[in-house]
Amino acid sequence: MFANRSTSVLVATDVAARGLDIDSLDMVINVELARDSEIHIHRVGRTGRAGETGIAISLVAPSEAHRAQAIEQLQKSPLNWDQLDNLKPQSGGPLLPQMSTLCIAAGRKDKVRPGDILGALTGEAGIPGAQVGKIAIFDFQAFVAVERGIAKQALQRLNDGKIKGRSLRVRIL
Repeated sequence: MFANRSTSVLVATDVAARGLDIDSLDMVINVELARDSEIHIHRVGRTGRAGETGIAISLVAPSEAHRAQAIEQLQKSPLNWDQLDNLKPQSGGPLLPQMSTLCIAAGRKDKVRPGDILGALTGEAGIPGAQVGKIAIFDFQAFVAVERGIAKQALQRLNDGKIKGRSLRVRIL
């Protein structure tokens, strides 16, 4: 759901994060510093890649001060420090992702293909294709990202309509 932009936060362990390659990552927040300074620098380097800008925030406990100093020495520049209670929110409300994910109770084993879902949305439901995002098909279910503003409409139309000639259960995640 992070890849199709229907959720704006991705939480990953250190091990899982090593295998991620995500474009346009605005921010990385570390809840603890990596034990190895080079690994930490690589981890925060996932934001601001390929000429884009990004922010890396690390929550540092007093017991990790020696790790923070090692990172400063390795990157040959000081870290910007602030106390958490000094930070003020920048906006008045929560950040909502631009897309919502619909879960369809049918998948590959039911012979459902991405084109079937796209056709149901853009044909019978009358939703412009530009408002439909990634479609993922698994054995017994499928997921489709749609723009947040039309998610309820898409849900209603898919639940009232048919995909491959069958009425299928659809829900918003």
